[in-house]
Amino acid sequence: MKAAKITLIVLSAALFAVGMGTTAYAFHSGGVAECEGCHSMHSPKAGGSFLLVGGDQSSTCLTCHDGPTLSSYHISTTASAMGDGVSPVNRTPGGDFGWLRKTYTYTYQGTTNTEDGAIHGHNIIAGDFGYVVDPINAAAPGGTFPSAQLACNSCHDPHGQYRRLQSGTIAKTGAPIKASGSYNGTSNEPTATEAVGVYRLLAGAGYTKDGITFNGVPAAKAPSSYNQTEADNQVRVAYGVATASGHVTWGQWCATCHGAMHSSGNYVHPVDESLGSTIAANYNSYVKSGDLTGTSATAFSSLAPFATNSGDYTALAALAGNNGSSALKAGPGSTDQVMCLSCHRAHASGVAEMLRYDNGYEFMTVASNYLGSDNPAMTSSRAPLQHRGRTMAEWKTAYYDRPVTQFATYQRVFCNKCHAKD
Repeated sequence: MKAAKITLIVLSAALFAVGMGTTAYAFHSGGVAECEGCHSMHSPKAGGSFLLVGGDQSSTCLTCHDGPTLSSYHISTTASAMGDGVSPVNRTPGGDFGWLRKTYTYTYQGTTNTEDGAIHGHNIIAGDFGYVVDPINAAAPGGTFPSAQLACNSCHDPHGQYRRLQSGTIAKTGAPIKASGSYNGTSNEPTATEAVGVYRLLAGAGYTKDGITFNGVPAAKAPSSYNQTEADNQVRVAYGVATASGHVTWGQWCATCHGAMHSSGNYVHPVDESLGSTIAANYNSYVKSGDLTGTSATAFSSLAPFATNSGDYTALAALAGNNGSSALKAGPGSTDQVMCLSCHRAHASGVAEMLRYDNGYEFMTVASNYLGSDNPAMTSSRAPLQHRGRTMAEWKTAYYDRPVTQFATYQRVFCNKCHAKD
């Protein structure tokens, strides 16, 4: 058995070496993983608890999910792989926690300004990897969940007990989990006798942490290879809308912690609402500032995803992918919905408030280049307020390496993908 395990590790390393390392390999397989992956029976991490191999819960997760290169299931770039002018390397749909390490400074009218890295995402506490308590928010914005308790298991069930049965019901016990339900493909669908795990091991109904309790899981499907540059092809996660049998919408799920921002009747920005014909038409026709010649067949942008108005996992799976095929480019219909993830990444991003695109300056590009302290057209006295200490290359990485030619020469903020005011 030991020899077989070593062989598997060597094989995995070989696959990474030949460039196949962006595919998600099984460890959790939709449910509880092998115990020794996270716990050590005889020599747990000194100072830790629960026999975890890391000093705390999130550090245990990052033992596997942190790395110096873009690869498979990495969702955090190792600190030593980053420095001044060097951005996090991972391009997952949820983002890279490494952006929390990126604090930018710039001088305007003789005063040094600081954009604290903490505002770039969820500040998970992972002491072994240098991630600390949110220094700005004592509690979740719009809620009471204490920042001092925020960890990976605040949102994810580390033991992955929630499962989707063939009936469509989400349950915590019952049929054995055979595989992840996150990915497309028939092997990732339940049978009459076997279940699949819920999307990303997310917390489901009854899952309670530090005073908050989830009411269900949202629906989605993703391609098994999802961590990639989007210079050529976008990664499309097919987010769905489901409210029955243990499901909640994406907005309802986020509202577990951010209730005052998202609860019914108290929206900061509408979520869980149909786009309607006007917004859907804007989305589908919008190509870039000043160009409304697009069509619904090619309109999708991972900078502004939407929730397809369906809880049918087979239908969602057909929309999830990473190879740029025509089926993945379809834009929304009027009944598809705006959600929290339409504007935010779940983990962290290169933009304040973990947004998918910058809205701190009216332009995303200036004179056919990204913003940047090295943009030769940004010479006004206000330029530092506009590039905020980043180079053009750093802004490009925040947009997952998209060629600047995908945007207008003076591209205005991407809110216009839906609102078309430019």
